[in-house]
Formats: sequence, C-alpha cells, structure tokens
Amino acid sequence: MQITSFHRCPRCGNENTADSFVCNFCGFRLKVEKLERFSIFKRLEEEWVAPAPWYIKIFWLLFRPNRAFHDINHKRSNAPGWLILLFSSLLYGLMGLAFFSHFNFAGIDTYSLTRLVFNLSFFATFFIFGFVTQLILFAILIWLFTKGANVAVGFTQRLETRFGGLKETQEKYKEAEISPFSIYKGGTMLQLEGSYKFKMMLCAFTPFLLINAIKILIVLVGFPNVNTSTSLPFNDTIFNQMFASGTWAVLDVIDALTIAIWVPILMTLSIRELSNSSTIRVLIPTVIIGVLVAILYYFLRPTLLG
Repeated sequence: MQITSFHRCPRCGNENTADSFVCNFCGFRLKVEKLERFSIFKRLEEEWVAPAPWYIKIFWLLFRPNRAFHDINHKRSNAPGWLILLFSSLLYGLMGLAFFSHFNFAGIDTYSLTRLVFNLSFFATFFIFGFVTQLILFAILIWLFTKGANVAVGFTQRLETRFGGLKETQEKYKEAEISPFSIYKGGTMLQLEGSYKFKMMLCAFTPFLLINAIKILIVLVGFPNVNTSTSLPFNDTIFNQMFASGTWAVLDVIDALTIAIWVPILMTLSIRELSNSSTIRVLIPTVIIGVLVAILYYFLRPTLLG
C-alpha cells in the first residue's frame, strides 16, 4: 500500500501532499522555482472572489496568462476554451473571405446580390473547415502535451488525486477546516468540481485569435488580385490559384512559431495550475513537443519547401 506524505501549510495549517507547489486551500506558495521570477510564470496568491467575465479572461490569456489561469483554475467549468475555438474559427472564415475578395469573376458585379451570396458561401466554407481542422489539431496537441506532462510530473495521476479517483485523498481535502486565509471564498482551491481538463487546456490556443487576425491583414495586403473567366467561385482553378500563393508560406511560418513558442507557454501554465506541479518540469517537454509538431506539421509543408 502506497503511503502519501503530507506537509502542513505554514499559513493556513492545512495539509498538502509533499509534491504540491501551492497550498490547495489558501493558495500560499509552498515552493518557488527560479523560472517563476519571470512575471509570465509567477504564481499568483491574490484573493479570488468571483470569476472574471469571459472577455477579460481572453484578454488576460493573451497578455497576462498567469493571471488568466489563476482565475480559470478557481472555476474551471467557466473556462472559455470552446469560445476561443469558435472565435478562432470565425476568424478563419473571415480569412477565407479575405482571399475571396481578391478574385474578380467574369460577369459578376462586386456589389451584386450574387456576389454577396458567394461571399457568404465562402465564409461558411472556411468557417466549417477552420472549426473542424482546428478542433482536430488542438485535440491532438492536447493529447500530446498530456503525454509529455505524464512523463514529466505524472499529470493524469495528479488530476485523479485532486479531482477524483483517489477517494481517500479527496476526502481528506473535503474534511479539512476552511482557513480564514483561503483565497477562494466559500471553499478551497481544490473545489468539488471536475478538472474540466480539455476545456481549460483549450485556453492555451488563445494566441490563434490574435494570430488569425494578423493573418487576415496579411492576406488582404499580400494576396494579389486575380481576374477569372468563370462565374463560379467553387472550382479547381480558383482553389489552385489560391493555395499556390506564396502568402501561404508566410501564414504557415506564423502558425509554426505560435505552436512552437506561444502555445507551449500557455499550455505549461494550464497544466501547472491543473496539477499543482513544477513549472520547469512541465515546460521542458511541452516546448519540445511544440517544436517537433511545428517542424513536422508546418515547416515540412510544400508551401515552404516548394
């Protein structure tokens, strides 16, 4: 039988497992890593009263991610992960519309009703394509990052310990006296709700909101105007001209850098907050996975290699 050792929090007096980096009850930092001296990785100990609105969370995820995940971790069911996927897909639809705006079709006026219908059809096509492809990509990346975190810190096992599976440990948290120092009013940081792992880890892909908006501007400026002899928007000639553009190489490089650098940082914060584990030990495999995926999925594409 495995015996779990506990350390008592010096601030609130409740017991935490020896491998905890913050107190599960009052948020007091039990261990501090050198990496956490950088503001983006700093663990917050501020009092938490209520979850921030979803749009504030998204703003924080872009510019103050440690604060965002600190807030989300207190009410994981309110994580804006699915909203981020939806908004990113809408931007993908606008990106398709930006490409489509550069095509001049024979016999169709730019401001005609026919052109409007074509625009809406193209937007819907790219929106659905973006939603499906991004959902698949994000799900695969979350699976890979989870595997890396399992090797580094035993991520899945730690989730089972904190949110279900190991009932004795969970009961110990439930029965603990709530400290007056608790930063979660009305309960502990552990909370008696599920981990909402997928929903929370989806938040790590928030950078694609900003990146896709930048890509739309690049398409509007960088993609050349094309005159076509056909009045049909969906045909091989149109799509061949679109995807043969060198603009895609720029877009792929931007996506690759996002997957290799920005997403791993946010994913590290997400995993760290969910599992109450080491920042450094999570960051290393997460960055390695992000870089490998960027190389295999983006840098080896024909748009870059010719």
